Amino acid sequence: MTVPATALATAVSCTGLVHRFRETLAVDHLDLQIATGEVFGLLGPNGAGKTTTIRVFNTLLPVQEGRVEVFGLDVRRHAAQVRRHLGYVPQQLSIEGALTGRQNVTWFARLFDVPKRERADRVDEALDAMDLLDVADRRASTYSGGMIRRLELAQALVNHPSLLVLDEPTVGLDPIARAGVWERVRDMQAQYGMTVLLTTHYMDEADELCDTVALMHHGRLQTVGSPAELRAAIGPDATLEDVFRTYAGAGLAEAEQKGLRDVRRTRTTARKLG
Repeated sequence: MTVPATALATAVSCTGLVHRFRETLAVDHLDLQIATGEVFGLLGPNGAGKTTTIRVFNTLLPVQEGRVEVFGLDVRRHAAQVRRHLGYVPQQLSIEGALTGRQNVTWFARLFDVPKRERADRVDEALDAMDLLDVADRRASTYSGGMIRRLELAQALVNHPSLLVLDEPTVGLDPIARAGVWERVRDMQAQYGMTVLLTTHYMDEADELCDTVALMHHGRLQTVGSPAELRAAIGPDATLEDVFRTYAGAGLAEAEQKGLRDVRRTRTTARKLG
């Protein structure tokens, strides 16, 4: 009998992961464990290897060296089975502006092989969870930036993933839209027992949302622990930003500049969709 993914103690197990792009070592012998049901934050400056790591986890990049398991499934050998457990929101906008919100989510339901008899109900459920049901039949090009991000979350949630992977999901959003996105993620996590893996350059976001934080720099794991544990190790009044500075040094300024570039890029994309 197959054990449900959420019944396993470990969602992701990564041992000795190495990934290279020609001569560039992007991930350097990474060992990482993500417990089932937690919100796990993968932090680090631009070029730290975060996005490469999660793309290996979600099967978009191959496992070159080392071993990665997602809910006990070897990613190298069982990539198709691993994908059935995943929902993914990439850094850049991934919706089709010419389609309605409902059509965008339906397309993803088909991609994830949601059974045809369940498809309409699952699409409505995902749209309702993201508070988009009332605008589901409007073209996505008419949505605001926050609505577009929520639509991407609806796409990622339509197959009821056990692991939701979010690569900088709130970059470019105003504080109210950011809070709205995370409120809905927390609701869905509580309802379905999802594990959430996210990257972010917002230290306050990671501090508030994450059960565990891992900080990467130059492809290597520098430290891992709860936000409170990491702050306490630096000093009594330390912030997560202080932790970042301690382990990544000048990389924080680079990360902040990248965040500004991502904001501009996301806003430009949103304008084009309009």
